[in-house]
Amino acid sequence: MNEAGETRKKADKDGYFLRAEGITKVYSDGTVALKKVTLEIHPHEILGLLGENGAGKTTLTKILSGLLPPTQGRVISPHGPVKFSSPREALDFGIGMVHQHFALVGTFTAAENVALSHRRPFTRLHLATTRKRLEEMMEESGLRVPLDVPVEKLAVGEQQRVEVLKVLSRDVNLLILDEPTSVLTPLEVDELFVLLRRLREAGKSIILITHKLKEVGSVTDRIVVLRHGEMAGDVRTAEATSERLARLMVGETVELIGKKAVELAEGEPARDEGAVRQTAQRAGASVLHVEGLAVKADTKEIAVKDLSFDVYGGEIFGIAGVEGNGQSELVEALTGLRKPTQGVATINGTDVLGKDPREIYRLGVAHVPEDRWKLGLVLPFTLAENAILGVQRWKEFRGPLSFLRWRKINQHVRELMDRFGIQATGPGAPAKSLSGGNQQKLIVGRELAKDPAIVIASQPTRGLDIGAAQYIRNLLLEMRDNGRAILLVSADLDEVLALCDRMAIMYEGRFMVVARPGELGREKIGLLMGGVAAKEAA
Repeated sequence: MNEAGETRKKADKDGYFLRAEGITKVYSDGTVALKKVTLEIHPHEILGLLGENGAGKTTLTKILSGLLPPTQGRVISPHGPVKFSSPREALDFGIGMVHQHFALVGTFTAAENVALSHRRPFTRLHLATTRKRLEEMMEESGLRVPLDVPVEKLAVGEQQRVEVLKVLSRDVNLLILDEPTSVLTPLEVDELFVLLRRLREAGKSIILITHKLKEVGSVTDRIVVLRHGEMAGDVRTAEATSERLARLMVGETVELIGKKAVELAEGEPARDEGAVRQTAQRAGASVLHVEGLAVKADTKEIAVKDLSFDVYGGEIFGIAGVEGNGQSELVEALTGLRKPTQGVATINGTDVLGKDPREIYRLGVAHVPEDRWKLGLVLPFTLAENAILGVQRWKEFRGPLSFLRWRKINQHVRELMDRFGIQATGPGAPAKSLSGGNQQKLIVGRELAKDPAIVIASQPTRGLDIGAAQYIRNLLLEMRDNGRAILLVSADLDEVLALCDRMAIMYEGRFMVVARPGELGREKIGLLMGGVAAKEAA
């Protein structure tokens, strides 16, 4: 029996598989990420790990998975202290982690990426064996992914599934999952949870990092909450409530998403608070009008197929669905980042298709992109430099000979920091030094400062802690109440149901249905997101 098997056997007897004891982590710049955190991980258990961005969740799991050494403290197994100098050693011990930022070779297929992660010669025979095993795992778990397509051509959600399958293929004893359900349909989430429960029954240990309080309530056995690098709580799931967990995470009472979300969390139908508003909206012209739109993906296949819809002032129109069904291509076409093949799209009657993004911005469009690191920010740039992207030609920011007026720009940044609660040392701080939540607040603040007619927000709260996510949602609701049109694309179904006045379910480039949230049940939504026609789903 190998070391991992021996540890598992002894863990079953001694009561824990791994124990982090008095873990402190101080980075080279003096940042204290963890302060004397003690945590036990048991066999036959799914452990939920909650905390705001910067709470220390990622640092703790990186220490457990061999990516980082602790500054103080130790990690012990029933056999004694263990020390990993690399993730490879942690994998050999039986610990695997699926990170938010993927470690995939873009030009390799999904099957090749999984085979490459194994400590075996990369041969045709091994690739064939890996492919067969992956087909079996996909059948068992429901985590479908094209095995023979280069991963760089896959949607973000599909790439995440490749990472999950890659780690599961190593037969780990401790599986650490960082936000694994963010791009899955409700049915796929259920299938994943069935798999996790099956792994738990087989004696595996699982750590589930998520910002979705309902998820930890439905699948975990125990929940650990970190706040500012310290243990804020360790509670049995049966004794936890969403309000209690939110309070432990942020240290104060938090209203979760909105009234609709609370009702949905309790299993009650959502009230249709936008019905009266919608009647008024349709009496006038739409802000965004789309008709017969078709857009090609990078693979040259049609990703958006003959799509038509309207978004009115004073409403949030949501698009839900599994990523990779044309949402990204739709947003890129509307914001000037991708040329469509046919169709019409107008903002307040002015055609926008094929126009430069700067021209579209001048028409009153604000864009919150789905990938804040690639499209939203230039990370080495300062807050001041990032805050004027797209608006640097505003007269108030230009002086003689078009030189930038940095005093005025810095004043603008400080106003954004105050208005949107951006935590940073000042306008000169590099964007890469900010937490994910503050980076997203910077993007949203920059876009909303343009006083737009319509906000196109794609995955605006992805990867954010509960406090930062709630702040972004409140801003969108405020913009809607001020008469702005909001097009919200989100893989978070609860978010769409809670915020939107109308919603569409997108599958393979088409809208399966357009309805008010209160008209759709969760099971029906799951079927529609999986491609079942509206009549069959009903």
